[in-house]
Amino acid sequence: MRTFVAVEITDSTVLDSIKKLQGEIKVAAKPVETHNMHFTLLFLGEITQDVAKKVQAQLDGIKFSSFDVGFVGVGAFPKPKFPRVIWIGLDQGGEKLVELAKIVEQKLAPLGFKSDKPFKPHATIFRIKDKSGDITDQISKYNNVKFGTQRVSAIKFKQSVLTPSGPIYSDIGVINIQ
Repeated sequence: MRTFVAVEITDSTVLDSIKKLQGEIKVAAKPVETHNMHFTLLFLGEITQDVAKKVQAQLDGIKFSSFDVGFVGVGAFPKPKFPRVIWIGLDQGGEKLVELAKIVEQKLAPLGFKSDKPFKPHATIFRIKDKSGDITDQISKYNNVKFGTQRVSAIKFKQSVLTPSGPIYSDIGVINIQ
């Protein structure tokens, strides 16, 4: 099964703001459905059921205090001139999310899981498959736009099934944080 560890975006005000933004940005890209919005703390890839049980046991040992994240600004990876992903950033709680991602990685390192790049807190709102033109002008007007805040009080161990119409995510486990 294809798996990852994430913090879901569940605040309805934030999700409504993102949905509105997705309607305003004109780009040949697939918008991420609001029920799939999340921060990927660590992508694990294909694992067996046995490994999934070990991952869950390690995640259950995480101790962390809940915190707020504030959504602000829009950007693109690798850059706005050649975008593959369009995302919303954070102005509050980003350092806590980075810390949480490090804790997840430390807990799962003994099982052989390691991030291939440093965690950068962002919420993907579009995925661009084909080459797209420069979107700098389109997204620069959203540099300081605030999309709301959300309390982070749980992380989720999730399964991802890829389908032609998009990924289908389901929870394997939920780890509540204080």
